[in-house]
Amino acid sequence: MMALEGVAGAGKTTSLAAVREAAVLAGFEVEGLAPTSRAAQKLGEAGMETQTLQKHLARREQPDDGQKKLYVIDESSMASTKQMHTFVERLKENDRVLLVGDTRQHESVEAGRPYAQLQDAGLRTAHLDEIIRQQDPALKEVVEQLARGEVRQAIASLNLQGRVHEISDRQDRIAEIAREYVRQPESTLVVSPDNESRREINGSIHRAMQDAGQVKDEEHRVHVLYARQDITGADRQHAQNYETGDVIRYSKGSKPLGIEAGEYARVTATDRETNTVTVKRRNGEELSYDPRRLQGVAVYRDTERTFAEGDRIQMTAPYRDHKLANRELGTVDKIDGQGNLKLRMDSGREVAFKTRQHPHLDYGYAVTSHSSQGQTADRVLIHVDSAQGHGELLNSRMAYVSVPRAQYDVKMYTNDAKTLGFELSRDVTKTTALDHPEAGERIKPQSVGLDISLGLSGE
Repeated sequence: MMALEGVAGAGKTTSLAAVREAAVLAGFEVEGLAPTSRAAQKLGEAGMETQTLQKHLARREQPDDGQKKLYVIDESSMASTKQMHTFVERLKENDRVLLVGDTRQHESVEAGRPYAQLQDAGLRTAHLDEIIRQQDPALKEVVEQLARGEVRQAIASLNLQGRVHEISDRQDRIAEIAREYVRQPESTLVVSPDNESRREINGSIHRAMQDAGQVKDEEHRVHVLYARQDITGADRQHAQNYETGDVIRYSKGSKPLGIEAGEYARVTATDRETNTVTVKRRNGEELSYDPRRLQGVAVYRDTERTFAEGDRIQMTAPYRDHKLANRELGTVDKIDGQGNLKLRMDSGREVAFKTRQHPHLDYGYAVTSHSSQGQTADRVLIHVDSAQGHGELLNSRMAYVSVPRAQYDVKMYTNDAKTLGFELSRDVTKTTALDHPEAGERIKPQSVGLDISLGLSGE
């Protein structure tokens, strides 16, 4: 095992294409993995077969056939301890692993930070330190400051360059972001830290694009699902975390409960004392069960969106029938009152389906910082509202991920330019049990021998 640590915009995907070519010549099968479907899709640009880390772990363990394999795990900072532990347990003697990522970017939503911990423990690591994405020298200097952890200095540099805009009123600020987007919509990405403001910005841009004639006036109302961001994998095992009206999707299904993989149901009741969730299935049947018995469960709320031809759209869950990744972006080519939708994806593909078959859709003008990780755009508009009740989402990782998405220009919109550097320099690096002195006294880990060379040549 070894790591490839690269700063944002260093060309990791290009480098991995060369790694794949060398591995294949050395007789290895190369498989790409990533914690998110969008990252897996991006990794595929390096010319290798890819899938999500979760899908790889969900499939039945295969017997050792002696074939040499190289696993490339991209965006490794977003992998959890549980995922990494299960993955490593399954490795065979001839397997090699290359962990690719950036310890300064977003960490896993679930527990743990194994990618950083492995490097701290001495995992051999190659570094890509030269930033090649930014085409504007002044912007490149800002990204270099962020990579060094000099967040306040980086924000001060953006301010001096005229790229920070203070608009105290929230509605005026969101309206200005929409106007700026409409001025040059091609290859423009909007980043906001939380889903609430992201939805507000998306709605404002949708209306502004209609006013400008870039999106058709004729709209069609569509029923959509959006994920509950406040409920993690561990939370889903406890009935009190579910709410009446929640929509549940069972990605794995359950033979004992008679639930098919991909089935949906709606929560009708919960019982904290017995840890029981009661759901109503689409056939009208009610079912009660202990949520600890199920894995692969996603929890959603439902709402409505109005889409029109010309709208930017993003997938909010993978659609495997059409090989669409979560957070993949596209444009509405056609839509009608029956929910028939035709999309032109940014990859160039055209796909068509009924929205009721896959209600996981949203506007694609603005994305969260987590969703922006791995994307590239000509310019990026960033929304930072320190007055909002999601202060923990304003941090150094959000700044480091969002700004380097841009090749040519960044504009940052805030309610308070004076405190912007302070807000975005907040450190949210996770701590683990081993980080605490008391735990260190009780836990005396033995030394662990790591094979720190990929050994592609057999040497």
